[in-house]
Amino acid sequence: MSGTERREQLIAIGRSLFSERGYEATAIEEIAQRALVSKPVVYEHFGGKEGLYAVVVDREMATLHKAITASLSTHKNLAPHSSRLRLERVTLALLTYVEEHSEGFRILVRDSPVAAADGTYSSLLNEAIGQVEYLLAADFARRSLDPDLAALYAQALVGVVSSSATWWLDVRRPSKEAMATHLVNLCWSGLAHLSAEPTLDPRTLEFGARGAGLAPAEERD
Repeated sequence: MSGTERREQLIAIGRSLFSERGYEATAIEEIAQRALVSKPVVYEHFGGKEGLYAVVVDREMATLHKAITASLSTHKNLAPHSSRLRLERVTLALLTYVEEHSEGFRILVRDSPVAAADGTYSSLLNEAIGQVEYLLAADFARRSLDPDLAALYAQALVGVVSSSATWWLDVRRPSKEAMATHLVNLCWSGLAHLSAEPTLDPRTLEFGARGAGLAPAEERD
């Protein structure tokens, strides 16, 4: 193999093992063994397991980032205020990534011990939240809703989609299109009927004031 071919082989093997076992349980010895090379070859290309893991994470992040960004960007067929269409697009984009890059998604949703804080799945979600917040703020303003609450709703929407995608990773039912349809139905049907001044039932407030059924603090201690 050429140096480039060997590097790509090691990345593919590392990606598979990191996905299957996680970072801590993956050993350089097994990576080298599967590639039929000695450990020094792995060190030569990546400096160690951390270096290989970082390359794998960077590649997956770049792939997912491209998909998410494209789904939220302005398109000639989408008016700037087409919030529902953008929600559909970003949901389907994430599920498509999960379907086509399952190993990569398993790696990203785990805690990353070596990736930089600005190069993790969480940071990508934060970026998506920021873009969704921007879209919702404009939509809220048009509907006489408080645009300052857009950040809260953006967190909730992205959280729903992300956690559901993690669940779908293993079950793969229903299809990604049906999954996206139902997620958007849940999110958008709620958004479409938002109350400008929602309130909790007084009985709920009373329940919360009693500590939601928990024992007094002195008893819990």
